[in-house]
Parts: sequence; C-alpha cells; structure tokens
Amino acid sequence: MESIIRFFNSGGLVMYIILFALLLGLAIIVERIISIRFKNRIDTETFVNKVIELVKNGNANRAIEYCTRSNAALPKIAKAGLKELNSSSADIQNAMELAAMVEIPKLEKRTNYLSMIANVATLLGLLGTIMGLISSFAAVAHADAADKATLLSAGISMAMNTTAFGIIAAIPCLIGYTYLVEKTNEIIDEINENVARLYRYITVSR
Repeated sequence: MESIIRFFNSGGLVMYIILFALLLGLAIIVERIISIRFKNRIDTETFVNKVIELVKNGNANRAIEYCTRSNAALPKIAKAGLKELNSSSADIQNAMELAAMVEIPKLEKRTNYLSMIANVATLLGLLGTIMGLISSFAAVAHADAADKATLLSAGISMAMNTTAFGIIAAIPCLIGYTYLVEKTNEIIDEINENVARLYRYITVSR
C-alpha cells in the first residue's frame, strides 16, 4: 500500500487529473452498462408477439398501454406507431422513424466520451513525464557532479510514473468503449428488426 501511495504522490498534480479522468470513465461505463443491459433489455420476441396479438384482436389501446409499461426504446417506438394506427401507412412509418430518432441516440450517448478520456489520460501521462523530466534536469544542473547521476535517475523514475498511470487509466476506458459500442449496436439492430416486423404487420393487417 505504501508503494502505491508513493507511486501516486511522486507524479504530482497530473496524477490527480488522471485519477479524475479514470473515475469519470468508470462512472460512464457503469451508467451505460446499467442503461443498456438493464433499462433497455426486454424480451423482444414476447413483446412483439404480445403487441401483434393485441392489435389482431382489435385492442390497440391495450397495446399502447402495454408499451407504456417499459422505458426501453423498442416499446416507445412501437407506441408511436400504434398511436397512428388509424392513419396512413406513411404516417405510421413517419411516427416510428421520429420516435427512433429520439430513442436510439439515447443508447449511444456518452459512450464516445470513453475514447476521448482514454486519449486524454494517455496524453496527460506524457505531459506529466515531460514536466517531470524538465524539473529533474533543472535540479541536476545545480547539483554536485557526484550527485547528478543519482538525482537524474530518481527524477526520471518519478517522471515515468505519470505515463504509467495514464496508460493504466486508458486501458479500462478503451475496453469499456469497445464493449459498449458492440452491445449498443446489437440492441440497435434488434430494435430495427423488430420495428420493421411490427410496421409490416400493422400496415398489412388493417
């Protein structure tokens, strides 16, 4: 534990900035996972079949009510189309497309920040190293000849800590970014597929 504290303190102010970037990245990862894996995860097959069954039986209002029970993107898009059930096919399509334009970006928001945070953390690490090296060389310039090598090696060692910590902060952010992009694309593809299925049934069955 002492070595970790010493490692952190030796980097100076930059280490605290990198720590903030790491915590911010982890917070975004956790929030996005909760949103994607829990809030927007529904049994799409059961949902679509239930909506089709209700519409087939002439219970459009119950189908709309059924959609309101979930805050996921698919039910909100389906509800927009069901509200235009008595309108033309073009109106139904437009309603679903407008709802999709509102809901789908919510699945993607803040994810791109993770890539930026990873890059910024790495650059901050390099900046801290450069600042540390400048400080080390300045200190060595006024030291005795016998102490120069010792001071320089110690200064370089401390300066490199910021680069190491910057990379440590960047790795989980990049892993989280890749995971979230993949899962978000899966959900979007699933939504598009089921919205098309619902639209096709609604327009044909009228």
